[in-house]
Amino acid sequence: MTYLELVNKVLVRLREDQVATVNQTAYSSLIGEFVNDALRMAEDAWDWSALRTTITVNTSADIFNYILTSSGNRAKVMDVVNDTSNFFLRYKDQHWFNNTFLNTTPAKGSPTYYTFNGVDNNGDTQVDLYPIPNGVYTVRFNVILRTPELTADADQVTIPWMPVVHMAVALATRERGESGGNMTPELFASADRMLSDAIALDASKHPEETTYMAV
Repeated sequence: MTYLELVNKVLVRLREDQVATVNQTAYSSLIGEFVNDALRMAEDAWDWSALRTTITVNTSADIFNYILTSSGNRAKVMDVVNDTSNFFLRYKDQHWFNNTFLNTTPAKGSPTYYTFNGVDNNGDTQVDLYPIPNGVYTVRFNVILRTPELTADADQVTIPWMPVVHMAVALATRERGESGGNMTPELFASADRMLSDAIALDASKHPEETTYMAV
C-alpha cells in the first residue's frame, strides 16, 4: 500500500475529495502527517513479520566499530550471527566494553560480543564488536527495521494497512471534531481493535515470541 493510497483511503472516510498527490492541498498534507503518526504507532506496537530483515556487516582487520547501514536509530536487533565462525554473538553492555577496551589489552579474533554505540551522521545505528576482528568475518544482524517517515507518494507500507488508516481517521477526527456522527473515542477504539486483531494474526507466525518460558 502506497503513501498516496493510504492518504486517499483516509480522505474518503472523512468524506473529502481524493487527491493526485499527498501534498496537493493543505488538508491532504495534514492527513499525510496523521498517516505517518498512525504508521509509527502501529509499527511500534509489535515486531511485525513484514519488518524483519537482515543487515550484513563484513568486518575488516583491526576495526571494531561498524555502521548498520540504512538502519536508522529505531532498528531492533533480534539476534546476531557470526556467519563465518558459525555462532551467535552475545550482547554486552557499554560498561563491559569500556572496561575491556580501556582497562585491559583488547583481544583480537573472531567477534563474539556486540554492543551499541550511538548513531553516525546519517542517523544509522553503530555497533562495536569484540574481540576486535583480525580479518574478514561476515556478521549478520537480524533486525526489525521500521519504516522511515513516508514522504513520496509511492513510498510503501508493508505492515497491515487497515489499522493505519483507521488510526489516521481517528487522529484527523480529533483534530477537526467530527466525522459522520462517530465520536472520536469510538474511532480510536475501533482502530485499536483492528490493530489488536492484526497483531494476533501476525503473532501466529511466531508463537514462540508470545509464549512465556520459565527460566
